[in-house]
Amino acid sequence: MYRNPIQKRILTAQDFSCFGKCSGTVALPILSAMGHEAVLLPTAVLSTHTGGFTGYTVRDLTDDIAPISEHFQREGILFDCIYTGYLCKGRQVSLVRELVKAHKGSECLFVADPAMADGGRYYYGFDEAHARDMLTLCQAADVITPNVTEAAFLLGRTYPEGGVYSLDYANDLIEGLRARGCRSVILTSVCADGGYGLLGFDHRANRRFSYFHERVGCSVHGSGDTFTSVLVGRLVSGDSLEEAARFAADFVRAAVEFTEPHLKAHPYGLLFESQLKRLIAAEAEQDTKF
Repeated sequence: MYRNPIQKRILTAQDFSCFGKCSGTVALPILSAMGHEAVLLPTAVLSTHTGGFTGYTVRDLTDDIAPISEHFQREGILFDCIYTGYLCKGRQVSLVRELVKAHKGSECLFVADPAMADGGRYYYGFDEAHARDMLTLCQAADVITPNVTEAAFLLGRTYPEGGVYSLDYANDLIEGLRARGCRSVILTSVCADGGYGLLGFDHRANRRFSYFHERVGCSVHGSGDTFTSVLVGRLVSGDSLEEAARFAADFVRAAVEFTEPHLKAHPYGLLFESQLKRLIAAEAEQDTKF
C-alpha cells in the first residue's frame, strides 16, 4: 500500500488552467506550501481560466477519470483527504462520486466545493441539472464550501434580486442544505447586515459559527479556490472546522489586499503567492503542537 508516512496526501479533482490563478493551479502550490503531498486528478485542461478571457480552449477529461481511479486502486495509493472543485457538466459528477466512494476510507476526509456559480448566475454552460448533480456529491461530503449563490442553486432556489439578503436568509440556506443531507457547511461570500464573511455549521461539534470583517473593495478571480484549498490544508493539519475557516478567510483577505493595487496590471487572479510564507510559518507552528 502506498501510504505516505511523512506527509498527509490530498487528492484534488478539479480542472487545470494553463494560465490564470484558479482551481488546480491554486490548490497544488497552496497544499504543498502547507507541507502536504498534493495529487491532482484534472477533470479538464483549459488554456486559460474563463474569467475575462475569450477564445480559450477546453479539453474535457471525463473519459480519463475512471482509468486514473482504477490505476490508483491497483497501485494501492491511499489518501488522507479528497477535495473536489470545478467539475464539468454531465456524467463527470457521477464519475467523481464513484471515485470518492472507491478511495474514501474511514480516515479519509472528503471536502466538496460545488464550484458552479457566483453573483446570482451559473458559470458558463451550467444549469439546474448540474446543480442537482452537484447536490448528490455534496451529500456524500464531510464538508462543503458553497458561496451564497451556489447554496441557493443547490436547493433549487432563486438568488435574491439585486443580491440583497439578510443573515436570516443565509442561515436558512445552511439549514436547507443540512435538511437535504449535507453535513458540515461553510457558506462563503456572505454579504449581509453590513458585514462580509462566512457562516458555518460543524456537524461533528454540532455547533454554528460565523466570521465577519470589513469588506475589501474588490473581488478577485480564484478567491474561492484559494479559500477552500487553505481550509483543506488546515483541516488535514489538525485544525477544527472553525479554526480552519477563520485561518483561510484571513489568508484570502490578506491576499486580496495585496492584489487590489495591482488589479489593473494583473486582473486575472489572486496574488496568493505573496502570502505563502504565512502557510509555511503556520504549518511549522502546528508541528510544534505534536
